[in-house]
Amino acid sequence: MTHHHGHQQTEPRDPAEFWEGFYAEKGQIWSGNPNDLLVREVADLPPGTVLDLGSAEGGDAVWLAERGWRVTGVDVSATAIARAAQLAAQRGVTDSITFERHDLNATFPEGRFDLVCAQYFHSPVEQEGERQRTLRRASEAVAPGGLLLIVSHYGWPTWMTEPRHDVHFPGTAEVVAFLNLDDRWTVELEDVVTRPSTSPDGVEGTRSDHVVRARLSA
Repeated sequence: MTHHHGHQQTEPRDPAEFWEGFYAEKGQIWSGNPNDLLVREVADLPPGTVLDLGSAEGGDAVWLAERGWRVTGVDVSATAIARAAQLAAQRGVTDSITFERHDLNATFPEGRFDLVCAQYFHSPVEQEGERQRTLRRASEAVAPGGLLLIVSHYGWPTWMTEPRHDVHFPGTAEVVAFLNLDDRWTVELEDVVTRPSTSPDGVEGTRSDHVVRARLSA
């Protein structure tokens, strides 16, 4: 759940340093609730094993564990992982979640999973090619019959007239293209969802996100 905007270009350019600073400089950042598009896509699935890339403070991972999934949550920030583990303990699902710290440009969790999900896996301190390589590696971690679920922002919110970063937001067709999935895969969904969005100053607008869901044949 790396909704990663709102920092000036003077921030550290090393991903681990950047995200540790992002979480360590203040208290809890996210609500602790799951992302609503994850809920939409996963709520009716039978639980199995799931890899949550960019698990942040654990809202998605804990929600999945509460529904019977065996979760591996991954983030580059030790502070985020500590908060996620605390949330899991508070909600009584510690036994169902393993949190691992990885810089996914360098290391990746072992194993294959019934569901691999990347929610808002954006970063202002990484190149688009690095994100693409990580998401291709994510597809390789899907078990036969399993799903790859990518939820991403499709642009800045309409109320943001001066974005603080030059970030490329690929569309669904671009995501599918760079995943380079072979004929064992079926892309089940390419969807764009536009919802109301309000700025910190109360300016109303909209924000668009997109969903790519692909299934590996059994």
